[in-house]
Amino acid sequence: MTTRESVSEHGLTVRAQHRHNPYDHLFDDAGFAGLLIDLGLRRAASIWRNHTAAAGTAPRDPYPRASMGFVLLDPTAGPWAPDPESVMAVITVGEDAHRFLPKAAAKAAGHRRLGRNYGEAVLTDPHLCGGGAFRYGHSAEIRGQIVGASSQSTDQDLFEAARLATDLVDALAEAQLSWEDRTGPSDWYSPTDTPHPRYRDMVAFALPPADPSTITSTQMI
Repeated sequence: MTTRESVSEHGLTVRAQHRHNPYDHLFDDAGFAGLLIDLGLRRAASIWRNHTAAAGTAPRDPYPRASMGFVLLDPTAGPWAPDPESVMAVITVGEDAHRFLPKAAAKAAGHRRLGRNYGEAVLTDPHLCGGGAFRYGHSAEIRGQIVGASSQSTDQDLFEAARLATDLVDALAEAQLSWEDRTGPSDWYSPTDTPHPRYRDMVAFALPPADPSTITSTQMI
């Protein structure tokens, strides 16, 4: 896990932690952490602005808190991955943010399981919410990137989650285009133009061995 911490211009502590980096052809761990902390600082500016705004000027009224927790799922993870392994990163804004992370996680996991905004299940289909499920809140999905956020009102959480997801998708698209310009045409999203080992594993039984002398007795059966 890689952690990066910073302080916003208004004094809010922002912490970004990623469990894994699915874009290692674009960023090393430090670079990915830097991207996440930059996105967190943007949300910190929005949270502070809307928390201190006059009534009627912030999305759905002023925010009740100057803190939030965000859970970002890995859009490259397979549907078979358990919920804990599907988490790519978390971002917290403000000192009180960590206690909201389980709520953000519940929204994100519910969205992943149902394939739609978790808030719809809460509001219209509570039979989809089992014991221990969170009773409130919307989740956001922007072009496959799911984000759960918590600490404000349900609509305010949705607004901030959607903005974070949008900013991340846009940043990754920009980085991808820059990488393609540098590397030129290739078959794989890899600096060495090679597939991830899991794709070779899928068809390993059908691939000829690189050296016939390496064939084992098991392979010959």
